[in-house]
Order: sequence, then C-alpha cells, then structure tokens
Amino acid sequence: MSKSISDWLEEFTHYLEYEKRSSAKTLETYQRQLQHVFAKQLNISLDEIDSVFVRSELARAKLEKLKPASIALRLSCLRSFCQFLVKRGQLAANPAKLISAPKAEKRLPKNLDIDEVQSLLDKYNPEDDLAVRDNAMMELMYAAGLRLSELAGVNIPDLDRSSLTLRVTGKGGKQRIVPITKLSLDKIDSWLVCRARIMNQVEDTALFVSKQKKRISARYIRERMKQAGIKSGLTNHVHPHKLRHSFATHMLEGSQDLRAVQELLGHKNLSTTQIYTHLDFEHLAKVYDQTHPRAKKDK
Repeated sequence: MSKSISDWLEEFTHYLEYEKRSSAKTLETYQRQLQHVFAKQLNISLDEIDSVFVRSELARAKLEKLKPASIALRLSCLRSFCQFLVKRGQLAANPAKLISAPKAEKRLPKNLDIDEVQSLLDKYNPEDDLAVRDNAMMELMYAAGLRLSELAGVNIPDLDRSSLTLRVTGKGGKQRIVPITKLSLDKIDSWLVCRARIMNQVEDTALFVSKQKKRISARYIRERMKQAGIKSGLTNHVHPHKLRHSFATHMLEGSQDLRAVQELLGHKNLSTTQIYTHLDFEHLAKVYDQTHPRAKKDK
C-alpha cells in the first residue's frame, strides 16, 4: 500500500528533525506552512504535485491576501518538501524549483541613534535586581550585536574575561567568538551579584535567569526590553532586533568594513549584511566624495 501525503509529511518532519537537525522553531514553521497547503487535499496523489499545483497554491495564498514575504516562505517550505520527495525517489523532479515567489518590498531595518542608545543603557535603577539584569542584557546585546535567541542562550562559561570575548551559539548551532566591551562585562558582574541572591545556590549555567531561577525566554526578554524603552522615555519602540540593527549600523558607520560586520553578526551571506549600507548611505556618500580621486570637490 502506497503512503499517503500525511505519511510523507510525517516522514519529512522526521527527516528535518533527525537528519537536518533543524530547530524546533524551524520544524514548527514547516509544519504550519505545509498544513496550509495540504489541509484540504490530503487525498492528493504524489503524481498531482506538479508545477500547476505549485502555482495554484501561490495563487491561493495571494487570494488569502498573504504578504509577498509570507508567500515566499510558503513556497520555500513546499520546495523543500518536494526536494525531499525527489531524494526519496517519489518525484522525478522538483516542480517548485524554477517557480519564483513574488518579490517582497525590501524594508530597511530601523535603528536607534547613538543618543537614544545612551539614554536606554544609562537609565536604570541599580537597586532593583531585575533592572540590573535587564540593563546588563541590553548592554551585552548592543556590545556584541546578538540575535535574541543568542542572548537568551548565553551561559556564564561563554564569557572570556581575559580577552573580553563571548562565545556565541548562533543559527544551526554554529559558534563564533565576538568581542565585548569592558562596560558590558562590568554590568554583567553587577548582575552576577544579584543573580547569586536570586539563585540561592541553585546550580544553572544560564547567565540571564528569572526570579523562578530559570533561564529567561525570548518572549520575556522582548517584553522587558519594551518596558525598559518606555521607562527611558524613548518614542521609538524598543525590541531586541532593533538593538542588533543599531549595533550593525553604528559599527558600519564607524568602520566601513562590511566583511567585519558580517562576521560579528554571524551572517552566512554578505548580502544579508549589505542591507545596512542603505541605512548609512549618506555617510558613505560623504566618505566617497572625500576620498575617491575622481569625486573630490574643489573647496
């Protein structure tokens, strides 16, 4: 008896989890997207999964008024599933391989200016243990340009005090070593004193913990940073990714070294980092005018 689509979807999930070592978040995304595709057509045969089927799914997503980025995500998940079926000898070719998703409008990341960062990081109550923790968290995120998941996953042994560096575990479990500031380490040390009181000899390597003596979640960090921004009087909504964007923009502005910023951010492709050059175009144009032999202006 041949397997049903449900069987193949289950096998695909197993493949992602155990062979590709995909994260729980990635698994959830694939399952949610493919559920949308096949929910009402579980009796479809593999022979019916062709380019016409793929295009019809994209058209349906458009009718559902999904944004281009969401349609692209759905196509990507369907393309990966089809490629899996090719590897398993169930499809002769991937019908989604040559089909393009609608181009998404590229939105420039918003960042805080340097004065706003100073205001956010310098205003906190040193007598409040959780305020000390939150401030150390934000200082570290801005010092190292961390992703939210990377910040939540930091362990105490990841800190190297002698070299002022931090071992970061990024996407796909890939590790990188990034420099941190002396100020961020000083604030972490202040937090460690508070942390010791909270943990009360409970063993845990997580650097940032809650009053419940557990590693804090990404969702909790997001909410705490939002509240910190409000307390600092910032009109800009503060969230973890905005601090990472601010780090990238300010580093690029100061160094003009795109490759170095790419390494610090843990970007696999330089094209991902290049979006920050748009934010700093005015500054880059000024540098260009001042340094290019054919662009220098008469004064």
